[in-house]
Amino acid sequence: MIAVIDYKAGNLTSVVKALKYLGAETQVTQDPEVVRAAAKVVLPGVGHFQSTQLLADLGLTDAVRESVAKGAWFLGICVGLQWLFAGSTEAPEVAGLGHFAGMCERFPASFEGPELKSPHVGWNSLEEVRADSKLLREVQEGGFVYYTHSWRAPVINATAAVTNYGGAFTGVVERENVMGVQFHPEKSSAVGLQVLKNFVEL
Repeated sequence: MIAVIDYKAGNLTSVVKALKYLGAETQVTQDPEVVRAAAKVVLPGVGHFQSTQLLADLGLTDAVRESVAKGAWFLGICVGLQWLFAGSTEAPEVAGLGHFAGMCERFPASFEGPELKSPHVGWNSLEEVRADSKLLREVQEGGFVYYTHSWRAPVINATAAVTNYGGAFTGVVERENVMGVQFHPEKSSAVGLQVLKNFVEL
């Protein structure tokens, strides 16, 4: 069973619809015990990083830590990916999970040149796709996915693919059983569906 966490900020309907299309059994929940018991956990996300404070308030942050520690698969989407890092300058007072080092910063954080349009909205390609990535199995270098975000995660050792927009940022992060995608797989046509299919089949 895949527990899909509801923290009142995720695009739950489209994510759940895509997972069900792929044959997955899902349960939308705010219950830490459901998260602890799940074989897989998905954290969708749209909007402000501040919304992730509810995860701590409901005891879901600790539940995710325990779930991941015992080997459950975890997938964060958009703000859900950013939450895996230490935090975000969008809401500096709100701590992320801290599973990956580094802070998420706003475009263009380190870009010298004309001001970029922000948010970064639309189709962009995945580059430097890591060959050993379970989440990106059968995803081709240069595959296009759909983004809508104003903050980006840094490129780190666990980055499984980057996207370039005012410099490279983490499009996909993956280390063992913890994964995240900055793009919206449920809106990313064939590539997005392949990513979700790979997660469902783990």
